[in-house]
Amino acid sequence: MISFEAARAKVIEVLTARVCAPERETLDLSVAPAAPLGRILAESIIADRNYPPFNRSIRDGFALRCADAIEPGAKLRLIAESRAGVAYNGTVGSGECVRILTGAPVPRGANAVVMHEFTREEGDFVVFEQAVRAGQYYVLAGAEARIGETVVGRGARLGYAELARAAEVGHARIEVSRRPRVAILSTGDELVAVDCPPGPFQIRNSNNISLAAQVTLAGGEPLAAGSAKDEVAELRARIEQGLEADLLVLSGGVSAGKYDLVEQALKELGAEIFFDAVAIRPGKPVVFGWCRGKPVFGLPGNPVSTMVTFELFVVPAIEALGGCPPQPLPLFKARLAHPVDEKGGVAHILPARVSWPEGGRDAEPKLEVLLWEGSGDIGAVVRGNCFLVVHASKLHLQAGEWVDVLPRRGTF
Repeated sequence: MISFEAARAKVIEVLTARVCAPERETLDLSVAPAAPLGRILAESIIADRNYPPFNRSIRDGFALRCADAIEPGAKLRLIAESRAGVAYNGTVGSGECVRILTGAPVPRGANAVVMHEFTREEGDFVVFEQAVRAGQYYVLAGAEARIGETVVGRGARLGYAELARAAEVGHARIEVSRRPRVAILSTGDELVAVDCPPGPFQIRNSNNISLAAQVTLAGGEPLAAGSAKDEVAELRARIEQGLEADLLVLSGGVSAGKYDLVEQALKELGAEIFFDAVAIRPGKPVVFGWCRGKPVFGLPGNPVSTMVTFELFVVPAIEALGGCPPQPLPLFKARLAHPVDEKGGVAHILPARVSWPEGGRDAEPKLEVLLWEGSGDIGAVVRGNCFLVVHASKLHLQAGEWVDVLPRRGTF
């Protein structure tokens, strides 16, 4: 049994060493602007010119030579106007100024912009009520990007800012990596489909639903592989079908019981198993292997265990398969609202809720661990928005301590 940190590192090590560059797709921003959202960029986006291409005003006001307004009270002649798309092509001389609007080019000769709030107009003149310094309230040409410079690097996940940057530099056709296809297979005689009424000792298959959502949030394409009974031959056949995808995720059948048959079936198919137990709760029985050229994960069947282990171990595999360097676990810090006392010598990943009390810049995030009934209690995850990570090295936490928090993907 290994720590969850070591297990995650093993996943990244194996995937980094064995995965080839994914296939590419071309998406056209001018046809479907949101199509690349969340996708992994397969080529760098390069600036086609300097940005901004001219000295750009960032305020409404007046452009002038700062030497003409070293002291408050300077009075300059208003000679023209410069606005976005309609620039003043002349030169600002001594004793002159130009009305300028946000986003407009700063005229030649001017080296400062003064906000209109600090001026007053007197006929054809403008009085400047404050001293002016060179360079104020405008951005120099090329300050944001130089021609030929990479503005969004290959491997970046495309969000709204990255897409806006691509549009800004005229990169309408975007090369992205193909989404990894992730087959999802549940196991267990007790499972029925979500649209079927369960018998007295059956449960609906919620794991296929949550895993499909988690795959999508992680950047993959979920493929439903159904549900297999607790019988080796059927399980083996379903696994072989699932291996047609880029990655196979199973839930259930990975513990040490008589009918926990996933690891046996994988071994019969020639799988190389890297680990089959991790020192965490919930989620101890986790299988990670390589079978017929594809990564395979066997996750515990209890829903919260499935959710937690997917985030810890499957997400970096999807990132690697999708052309994105696996990212660090997105932990952040919050202050614990009450003591936590865990046992067992393993790390604990507990459903929790973090909030930011009103209080301005001095407010600190506060974390409350939620009451829950164990790894079958989906409701506790619904009530929360994150998980408290209690490391095996420090199982006793005091109120007010800074602790590690794992956000629930898709909540904030």
